[in-house]
Amino acid sequence: QVQLVESGGGLVQAGGSLRLSCVASGSTSTRNVMGWYRQAPGKQRELVGTISSAGITNYADSVKGRFTISRDNAKNTVYLQMNSLKPEDTAVYYCNYHLWYLSHESDYWGQGTQVTVSS
Repeated sequence: QVQLVESGGGLVQAGGSLRLSCVASGSTSTRNVMGWYRQAPGKQRELVGTISSAGITNYADSVKGRFTISRDNAKNTVYLQMNSLKPEDTAVYYCNYHLWYLSHESDYWGQGTQVTVSS
């Protein structure tokens, strides 16, 4: 019903920057929450940040001040600008699409994109 296509992952040195993009298509709603989650090797998936169609943002404490989430509602696209990257940020990053009036069981996920930060 909803497809998420991610791009922008790759290898970057510590202290560098990277921008991820995620485009939602299909049966999308104009009122939604999109966000980014990540999963590091040997760890569970965790929240990075979310943004509603109204522009309300939420960030994990570990990325506040370094990462910025934004969106273009006309393009149904969410971005994650990552600055001052650390090796601890190395993970597979997943795009998420959520309808606030439905259960999280109805969420959609991207395929994931690898972000590797070298020392």
